[in-house]
Amino acid sequence: MHDLPRRLGILDTTAIVVGIVIGSGIFLLPNLIARNLPSRAAILAAWMISGVLSFFGALAYAELGTMMPATGGQYVYLREAYGPLCAFVCGWTFMLAVLSGGSAWLAVTFSIYAGYFVPLTPAMRNMLSIALIAALSAVNYVGVREGAWVQRTFTYLKVAALLVLIGAGFLGPHSAGAAPVSAHPPVSLAHFGIAMAACLMAYNGWSYVSFVAGEVKDPQRNLLRSLTIGMAAVGVLYVFANVAYLKVFTIPQIASTERVGADLAMRTMGSMGGTFVSLTVLLSIIGAVNGCILTGARIPFAQARDRLFFARFGEVHPRFQTPAFAILCGGVWTAILVLSGSYETLYSYSILAAWIFYTMSVGAVFVLRRKLPDAARPYRMWGYPYTLWLFVAVSIWFMVNALVTQLRPSLMALVIVATGVLAYWIWRRLPPLGQSPGRGLVP
Repeated sequence: MHDLPRRLGILDTTAIVVGIVIGSGIFLLPNLIARNLPSRAAILAAWMISGVLSFFGALAYAELGTMMPATGGQYVYLREAYGPLCAFVCGWTFMLAVLSGGSAWLAVTFSIYAGYFVPLTPAMRNMLSIALIAALSAVNYVGVREGAWVQRTFTYLKVAALLVLIGAGFLGPHSAGAAPVSAHPPVSLAHFGIAMAACLMAYNGWSYVSFVAGEVKDPQRNLLRSLTIGMAAVGVLYVFANVAYLKVFTIPQIASTERVGADLAMRTMGSMGGTFVSLTVLLSIIGAVNGCILTGARIPFAQARDRLFFARFGEVHPRFQTPAFAILCGGVWTAILVLSGSYETLYSYSILAAWIFYTMSVGAVFVLRRKLPDAARPYRMWGYPYTLWLFVAVSIWFMVNALVTQLRPSLMALVIVATGVLAYWIWRRLPPLGQSPGRGLVP
């Protein structure tokens, strides 16, 4: 049984981190945050705390990834720490909803912004969204190097464009009429939690590089470097982007606009601003969707190798050396979600489910240090155990707050997880599908 070759270098993995995390959230979500937080300090605090929390999570993944540099990443960590049921449910949730729903949502957003340049009917938008998914799936089908090249290119372009937008904000006119600090109402934990949920959605994706750990050159060094450099860069860009927004607009103005990035560009660049920000969002989305396709297929690949999914998903293409069948099926499922229109609901429901597994994966550092104390650990999580428990504590608070303030989406997230448990129960009772026995990746 062939394995996937290690062809990804430090630039590739860093581009995966930055390119997936920076999607369209930084351009669209600030209005939701401004509606829930009454002061500039609170808004910046939400972005900073979410960034630090995500960075601590990335450090935990760096320890796990350098310890177990295997394809599947997060799926492997959960399998070794908690057993096959937890790992299967994680893979099921990400395949069914998180990755596919997120990619479909981004692809539809792409077609909406493309309408700025060419008028599109709803049917044409669907066709363009599916064409984007098909094109990027084809690139990743024919080789990981080709997918990595696309990832690097569009990550560089989107970062450059975001820097131009930030610079325009800093050089643009100041906002007028900002309320004094004393006039701001107090910040409630519930509203801060809703704002943090939006921030965490914007930071979502930092864990995806772990899915391709089995294809990274010198993973003991490059996984740590890509996660730390990538998340530090994203955090700085996000904070400075919000400083630019708050410099140009008042908080009520940000709260009342759905596309604060576009409005900032229009105010600071004039008539060309709308064109610039639409192009920036298009570049950003291409990088994010490509990163999801590049990394997402590795989850069913790893599951199939463990006899926890259909055998075809674990096959390596003899010519292209990619999990070609997994990429093809992932693209088809994402296209189905686009056509059905269920992508946005599915993705919004899956965010809480994703954070359940992020939290359990970070907790796996604690579990595996006791379960496998003698395993080689080229990197040990900085600040352990304090950074680990801080991540876990804040994540639990975030999830409980979501359950209280957003009951229906939270319950649906738990339903998605429950369907994974049911699917595992059914799978274990199916006759063998002709695969070789699964392999544990930690001695």
